[in-house]
Amino acid sequence: MVRRAAGRARGLDGRYVTDEPGLHLALGEAVDGPGGYFGGCLDALDDCLRGAFGHTAPATLLWRDSATAREHLSRVLAPDGRPYDLFAEVLDVLAEGGTRVTLA
Repeated sequence: MVRRAAGRARGLDGRYVTDEPGLHLALGEAVDGPGGYFGGCLDALDDCLRGAFGHTAPATLLWRDSATAREHLSRVLAPDGRPYDLFAEVLDVLAEGGTRVTLA
C-alpha cells in the first residue's frame, strides 16, 4: 500500500451513508479511491489509522452531506442490544488517529 503524504485532504461523499457498511465503504473510498478499504468496524478503522493502510496523520477529511450519516448512525444498536452513537464514535476514532474532520 502506498502511504500518502501527511496533511493530505480527502473528501467523503456522505449522501448514501445510512448504515455501518455504507459508512466504511465511504471511508475506504475517501482514503483509497473506488473499492478502497479502510476498516469494516470501529476496531478495524482504528487499526487502519495507525497502520500502513494508505493513511498518514495528520490528515483532513471533508465529510460532505454529513447530516445523512448523523441522522442514521446516531441511534444504532450494538450486538448486545445496547444503543450507542456510531456517528460520534467514528468521529472520536478519526480524531484520535490524527484526522481532522470538517462536517459539511
